[in-house]
Amino acid sequence: MKLRLFPQEPAGLNLLSQMAQQIVLASATLAEILGVPADEHGKLVEDMHNIEAKSAELHFALLTHMRSSFVNPLPREDMYALSRYLNEAMEKMDAAAELVALYRLDRLPKRAADQLEIISLQAELTVDAMRRLNDLDDLEDYWIEILRLAKRAERTHRVWVADMIADMKWAQYSRNRDIANQLVEVTKDMRRVATQVGSIIVKES
Repeated sequence: MKLRLFPQEPAGLNLLSQMAQQIVLASATLAEILGVPADEHGKLVEDMHNIEAKSAELHFALLTHMRSSFVNPLPREDMYALSRYLNEAMEKMDAAAELVALYRLDRLPKRAADQLEIISLQAELTVDAMRRLNDLDDLEDYWIEILRLAKRAERTHRVWVADMIADMKWAQYSRNRDIANQLVEVTKDMRRVATQVGSIIVKES
């Protein structure tokens, strides 16, 4: 029997899905930033700021929706947690882009691209999962896959840091480490989203 909370997709879940989509867009924008010379960062970083602003707008729209809606698809605390983690992930993406520009980094190691690939995969899976929160069948696979990707991101981060320690002088290491830390924190926020979904699945079983 399908585990369904409400028969139709509520507006709140659409807002959560749109927030996850902003992280997909941010991953692509940050990949562009890493692929151009430092003097071309400005416009792309401004694009990233706009994406972050859209995420914040969606976050506040969800809060307004929850306050004004008599019936919500999930407990308000669950919806708030999902929205907060997604918005915090987006803020860290924005911070990573700004740091690349501030430090005038022309290139980052391949590990940065590896982390962006993981973030993009996590975000794409989350876009779909947020839409399906009113029908929890098969979302356990989403939960498990996000956790797997998060573990992969942690390993990538450890190797990236070890490589930087071995290959870089202190100032260069410090700048690159700031970017690495922001990106791995994004993957942790996406893991928090999945863990919250797992908690919902358990509570509603």
